[in-house]
Amino acid sequence: MSKIYPIGIQNFDKIRRDGYFYIDKTALVYQMVKTGSYFFLNRPRRFGKSLLVSTLEAYFEGKRELFEGQKYAVN
Repeated sequence: MSKIYPIGIQNFDKIRRDGYFYIDKTALVYQMVKTGSYFFLNRPRRFGKSLLVSTLEAYFEGKRELFEGQKYAVN
């Protein structure tokens, strides 16, 4: 079964639970959190800012099941 692109879906939880196509950038999210600094997200519309924030939300809420099989799994 092929995966569907999550066009218009900016929710990490929904993308992972519903099996949409997802490019794994969780290792980069871990690096970003690990540096512990301020970040200014200056990107054009529809460039993944909301999905990044949703991914960070899942990370800090400890939703381990969403990170299973990804480069970075919450310990």
